[in-house]
Formats: sequence, structure tokens, C-alpha cells
Amino acid sequence: AKLKSFAAKIIQLLKEWTETFPYDFQDEKSMKELKEIAHRITQCDEENGTVKKIISQMTQNLLMALSARSQYQEIREKFRQPVTDKGTILKTKPQSTQKDILSVCCDPLILAQQLTYIELERVSNIYPEDLMQIVSHMDSLDNHKCRSDVTKTYNLEAYDNWFNCLSMLVATEICRIVKKKQRTRMVEFFIDVARECFNIGNFNSMMAII
Repeated sequence: AKLKSFAAKIIQLLKEWTETFPYDFQDEKSMKELKEIAHRITQCDEENGTVKKIISQMTQNLLMALSARSQYQEIREKFRQPVTDKGTILKTKPQSTQKDILSVCCDPLILAQQLTYIELERVSNIYPEDLMQIVSHMDSLDNHKCRSDVTKTYNLEAYDNWFNCLSMLVATEICRIVKKKQRTRMVEFFIDVARECFNIGNFNSMMAII
């Protein structure tokens, strides 16, 4: 009875650990240790197999989480690769083929909604270990020189880069227009987009536009 009670507590600990900090189990050594602990726990409840089912489900969820983050990491790395000078591309392109944002989406509400979808996608991929990584990195500079094996996470960096990209997009769309009247129209359009972002509750995009 004591073993079953103890096993239940260990299972709860492992579930919360694997759900909150799945990156702790991405290397083979930690995954092997997790499987060894899981095997020992299942031996405490071999009669009905309930623990085995819970452990199996927990392991499956962990592998899915690690796989999803790995795919997201690969996609993000593609965007991190250097690109050619955008200014040169704009100069070489015929004026007729250069589209401004109004020709793509002229409704401030729709653009604000699309920006919010991007924001939510970026935020959903920020996990507790990303915040812990910052603390760990700052702490390791002075006290823990040996902690260089901690896996770096780039989700916060990606979110910060998105903010900068949106700011540059707004500035570029406005500054590339020569005529004052059209430039004024573009400024007013982005003011309306920022207002719609505020109404939605997307304050990050709003601040990037401002």
C-alpha cells in the first residue's frame, strides 16, 4: 500500500515535469533515466496495469512535444539564414511589380487579426524553460562555468525578432512611397491597424507599429 501511494506521487511529479520542462528529456541519457524510473514504478502495480497505461501515455505525450518543438526549431532556423539585400531587390524589380501592403490587404481589421494570429503562434512556443534559460545563462556567467551543456532555446529571441521585423515592415512601407499624399494615407492606415490591434488586445503588434 505504501509503495502504491509513493508510486502515485512519483507519477504526478514526472507528469508535471515532462509537461512543463520537456526539454530536460531531449538527450538520450535523461530519457533513459526516465524509462528506468518508469519501469521500476510499473512493477509496483503489475496487477491491474493502471500505472503502466499512465506512464505509457506520459511518455507518448513527451515524445510528441519534443517532436513538435524540433520541427518548429527547424522551421525557425530556415528564417534565421541570411538573405540578400532587400534594397537591391526593390531597385532591380520593375516598379509595376512592387506591391505595397494596401494592395495586399486594405482592411485594417483583417491585417490586425492576421498579426494577432502570428503573435499567438510565437507566444504559444514560449515555454518555462525559455525563461529559465535566461536565468541559468546569467547565473552561469559568474558561478557555474561548467554549465555550457545547457541546451539553448531561441523562442524568446524569435518573438523579439518578430517585433523588430514588424517595426521595419511598417517603416519600409511608409518610407518607400515618394508622394506625400500616398505616404500620409499609408501612415493613417497603420494607425488604424494599431488601433484595431489595441481593440483585439494585441499590444505587442500595436507597440511594434508605433
